[in-house]
Amino acid sequence: MAARRALKAVLVDLSGTLHVEDAAVPGAQEALKRLRSAPVVVRFVTNTTKESKQDLLGRLRKLEFDISEDEIFTSLTAARSLVEQKQVRPMLLVDDRALPDFQGIQTSDPNAVVIGLAPEHFHYQVLNQAFRLLMDGAPLIAIHKARYYKRKDGLALGPGPFVTALEYATDTRATVVGKPEQTFFLEALRDAGCVPEEAVMIGDGSTGQRTKRRSLRPLT
Repeated sequence: MAARRALKAVLVDLSGTLHVEDAAVPGAQEALKRLRSAPVVVRFVTNTTKESKQDLLGRLRKLEFDISEDEIFTSLTAARSLVEQKQVRPMLLVDDRALPDFQGIQTSDPNAVVIGLAPEHFHYQVLNQAFRLLMDGAPLIAIHKARYYKRKDGLALGPGPFVTALEYATDTRATVVGKPEQTFFLEALRDAGCVPEEAVMIGDGSTGQRTKRRSLRPLT
């Protein structure tokens, strides 16, 4: 049996693991302090698309979490990276609070659709505009496809059902950039300077993703 590599990094989910909206999960601050005492790199990963990284960081600091901006890797970051790679002009179906993370991206005369969690934009007129772009051949980029997520008042619909509706209507398949896509985690680990065999993931599993339970570290 091959020797296991030393643990070098821990990826920690944010929403539902450290906090739920504006409330910290009980005991989360103390647990993070204990984790910080270990000789590992800590990175925080999230599918949150309702706010920019700066707003998210402000929320976490108000909850007394000792986290720096460069430790956070979001699905918005991954979406922007793909938009820049493909050199497209996206129609941004995201919450207005998330728009700062796309600052500098050309969005006039869109030729792509980027969709995240944007309840105030999920109405017929806007979705029909996205539908027409897709029917004209625009690519569909889904920040993630969670079926639901956790709020203080209970579970709520995620962007997944709306992404699936557009896929069904246009007979196309979205490129998904957030969790649980392998590329999302690999990019976060690349930033941490390690490989999957040297990392573990801590999360709550409440995002409604259809995923197999896989450790980032093979049991070998």
